[in-house]
Amino acid sequence: MATFNWRDCYQPLLDELEDSGLGRWREALSLQLERRFEDNPHGDIARWMAALSQLPAISEPQVSLDSAAITLSTDAPLTDDQSTQLEMGLRGLMPWRKGPFDFFGTFVDTEWRSDWKWERVAPYLSDLRGRRILDVGCGSGYHCWRMLGEGSGRVIGIDPGLLFLFQFLSVKHYLPAAAVDLLPVRMEDLPAGLETFDTTFSMGVLYHRRSPLDHLLELKDTLRRGGELVLETLVVEGPEGYSLMPEDRYGQMRNVWFLPSCDTLLRWLDRTGFRNARVVDVTDTTIEEQRRTDWMRFNSLADFLDPDDHSRTIEGYPGPRRATIIAEKP
Repeated sequence: MATFNWRDCYQPLLDELEDSGLGRWREALSLQLERRFEDNPHGDIARWMAALSQLPAISEPQVSLDSAAITLSTDAPLTDDQSTQLEMGLRGLMPWRKGPFDFFGTFVDTEWRSDWKWERVAPYLSDLRGRRILDVGCGSGYHCWRMLGEGSGRVIGIDPGLLFLFQFLSVKHYLPAAAVDLLPVRMEDLPAGLETFDTTFSMGVLYHRRSPLDHLLELKDTLRRGGELVLETLVVEGPEGYSLMPEDRYGQMRNVWFLPSCDTLLRWLDRTGFRNARVVDVTDTTIEEQRRTDWMRFNSLADFLDPDDHSRTIEGYPGPRRATIIAEKP
């Protein structure tokens, strides 16, 4: 079985951590990556590596990070053979859930219009230029690239899903020097007391945590003093103190634990030591924002809602509504 050379992939980041005084994180991360890729490698890694190997070499690729799709382009048009190789490689990394991406004219229409979420969040962010950013639960790294496009100095995304990593690497393959990396680790794998990031994003994660307050404390632990938290999560209507805990599934998802009201969420942030927490956006998720495409052919949101009433899930709960909250660490 082919093995993933994680050392070559992550050595520049590991060296950077050492040089930045984060040697203890470097040491812990090296051990975590070794266990992930050497001790118990995922059975699909060889297939995903084969897909990456099909991506054609492109001389002097250019990138646009400020439009809806993360867009790679080149002055010289691709040959038919290059276009075929490119599409075969990218389709070998299906299903694509977070995006969209445009690889030299091959448009990857992902399940989620992640650009819509970014456009809702971006107007309320502090200036990201030069900032060190952590993106928790980053998926394929779409938002990481958008953060880099806003001028951030360094972006690190974390998500344990290995398919997401290889989708991210399909972009990084053409931009090897970009100051953005995706680590296939969990939030709890980060060292305690890290306190190094200027901005930490947690978008679409909180409702998957059995203990949401512990997640908020973990997020605060990643931030330097005065750092900014950008939190986006499912919410429901209700007074302060109210939170919905599904009996079993929510929108066919088993791992949904708590959907608070906005006032409850603000109270959680206050109790976990954040300051100046404010709700900047509340938006219902629609079947136009999350849907089945040719690049994600499995069930999507339309299949998870009541077919006669899209304001309810198929289980009868309130339909998905997402709030974005920004807060600071004192």
